[in-house]
Amino acid sequence: MKYRIILEQDEDGVFTAECPSLPGCISQGKNRSEAVKNIKDAIQGYLESLKQHDEPIPPSIEEELVEVNA
Repeated sequence: MKYRIILEQDEDGVFTAECPSLPGCISQGKNRSEAVKNIKDAIQGYLESLKQHDEPIPPSIEEELVEVNA
């Protein structure tokens, strides 16, 4: 499954990662790759919790990147 994440670096240099499709699913890391690894773990835990509670799993996303000349 694929989920969109948002990565932001705060004023202290820490990277925060959030998955908008899964409310409250947020993690962080001291660098970009650590934040991505941590949000993957958080997403996996979130989905497992949804399954355990018989809650619906949000669908995987499909997206394309298009380039335009401005």
